[in-house]
Amino acid sequence: MGIFEFKKNKADLKVNKNNSVTLSNGEHYEISHEVDCLGDSCPRPQLMTKKTVAKASSLDVIEILIDNPTSMEAIPPMCPGIKATHLETIKAERHWNIYVRKN
Repeated sequence: MGIFEFKKNKADLKVNKNNSVTLSNGEHYEISHEVDCLGDSCPRPQLMTKKTVAKASSLDVIEILIDNPTSMEAIPPMCPGIKATHLETIKAERHWNIYVRKN
């Protein structure tokens, strides 16, 4: 969020009932939660990911949408500390999709 931008009016946690992903290793997962951090800078994506993992049930898969390179690099190493497993990071055209599973 820039200095002169207003706070975004969006839900922090979206539950997707029909969303799924197939990772590069062929594993298929149903997405339980989505964290939309597009346009957000550090530390908000990390905080929102931590909050979502804490609310999720065991083995839930969370999709994090990030367009900030620093946040994209920070999420996978923090997974063990928040009791999650980094499944994969996929580069889209203008953002990254990070997939983590709660342990």
